[in-house]
Amino acid sequence: MSIPIKYYLLSLGLIMAMNNQQLNAQQTPFEKHGGKNITSTYEELIPYYQQLASGRKDMKILDYGKSDVGKPIQLIVLSADGDFDPKSIRAKGKTVMLINNGIHPGEPEGIDASMMFIRDILKLKRLDKDLVLCVIPVYNIAGMLNRGVSRVNQNGPEAYGFRGSAQHYDLNRDFLKGDTRNSRVFQEIFNTWDPDVFFDTHTSNGADYQYTMTLIETQKDKLHPQLAPFMREKFTEVMYAKMKERGFPMIPYVNSQGEIPETGIVSFLESPRYSTGYAALHHTIGYMPETHMWKPYADRVKSTYDLMDILYEQTRKHGQELHAIRSSVKEAVKQQEEFPINWKLNTAVVDLITFLGFESGKKASQVSGLERLYYDRKKPFKKNIPYFTTYDPTITIKKPKAYILPQGYDHLVNLLQINGVQMHPLEKDTVMDVEMYYIDSYKTQNSPYEGHYPHHSVEVSAKKMQRTFYAGDWYIETNQEKNRYIIETLEPQAIDSYFNWNFFDAILSQKEYFSAYIFEEEAVELLKNDPQLKKAFEEAKKADQKLAESARMQLEWIYKRSPYYEDSHNLYPVGRILK
Repeated sequence: MSIPIKYYLLSLGLIMAMNNQQLNAQQTPFEKHGGKNITSTYEELIPYYQQLASGRKDMKILDYGKSDVGKPIQLIVLSADGDFDPKSIRAKGKTVMLINNGIHPGEPEGIDASMMFIRDILKLKRLDKDLVLCVIPVYNIAGMLNRGVSRVNQNGPEAYGFRGSAQHYDLNRDFLKGDTRNSRVFQEIFNTWDPDVFFDTHTSNGADYQYTMTLIETQKDKLHPQLAPFMREKFTEVMYAKMKERGFPMIPYVNSQGEIPETGIVSFLESPRYSTGYAALHHTIGYMPETHMWKPYADRVKSTYDLMDILYEQTRKHGQELHAIRSSVKEAVKQQEEFPINWKLNTAVVDLITFLGFESGKKASQVSGLERLYYDRKKPFKKNIPYFTTYDPTITIKKPKAYILPQGYDHLVNLLQINGVQMHPLEKDTVMDVEMYYIDSYKTQNSPYEGHYPHHSVEVSAKKMQRTFYAGDWYIETNQEKNRYIIETLEPQAIDSYFNWNFFDAILSQKEYFSAYIFEEEAVELLKNDPQLKKAFEEAKKADQKLAESARMQLEWIYKRSPYYEDSHNLYPVGRILK
């Protein structure tokens, strides 16, 4: 039985009226309190989105894995045609924009701004058929539940979440090492949806200045050369101009070279431990807004909303072109032979940037009686200050044909697979001609940092050898679009390599030693039977007084050059196949 057209149109009109009534009635906790100094609780946040999505075909809430507090990390997806299958969306050539909120729930502007922004997108019918918007309403759920006033330098809101996760991790240091459930869930979301644009909301502390909003963008010298100028021209420059028009002039994140901003601002080098640095490994352009902690909370929320809105509009305009460039980059990186893995700021290259700050000075502290820094907000200024934006590669790696990762490193295997790395297990035990690294030297951080004692300043020497790898070890070719992720994790000298995050520390300690009273006779025989060894031994003692004065050190010197010394000590276990 067919339905008369007039009843169909009446029903359709009633549904549309109900949807509009629902959207109009849906005020956020921030708005209900006059848009002043209140941020949403977790108990208010999720029901808000559930009510907003009720009965809609263009909005869906997806549950991904459990967070470290047991509650699911959720992804809100807005898709004009009701398609919520990421593979299908990619096949249609649609652009994807991903917003992440509440990684530090004590910085909640993005949580409140996204609630209003998603509602208004639906209310004003601004969904684009070629753009899918994905939003993580809160990433650090445990931190949002741990509500209080822990940020002593922050001007509101009245109560807010805590920076640390349930396990006391800073999740914005965990994007590469993946110690937490949250990080591994995020990486699954990111690689499932493969966003073209990424936006991660924050609040800054540090120097005082006139700006409400500052901005970290993917560092240009770490982004693919096809993407960097496009990002700057079509996105970043427009965002700065339009934010000024809306009454929120911006400045790059105030990462001061000295104690005060007038000494110069340094472009932030976000390594892959940070969200935007992680995104860059996947050729996604990323932005991290940092509102100023001491500005009124309402202004911080409004500026976050406006920047989010401007980025959404630029993505609508240029998303298809960006999508095409990223596709080209992904193909190019398959053939790319050399990859920079470490960078250093070039202080010889400097620009000038207009800065709106406050005069600063020194005066006696009423606490200690010693000299302290202060800013005088009654003395604003406008000055041109140095801006350092150029980083030069200090280490560049020529990629091998493939890497071989021993199968026992399950956590790393899991991370590689989550990140879409194509790899396959060896079918049988195989002797291979490989290049292996010996770790010659490294430095280690003295105090714990995010559950680790990270290494840095790593020096290696490469040695070609035959090694046996076993059935089940992982063969990882470097002819794939994930090459940059592969190389910046498996090359030990990379800033945030798996080695630097301590995942291979067992190789750094010897497993066998000698008893001096027994090895003494063996050392005599070794020197007697090897004149070259004896000559080198005598020269080493002449050159090193400590060696000459220590019997134990002399025996150890001989031991390390004997056939008894284990060749696996300091041997980085990941093989490099060169041909």
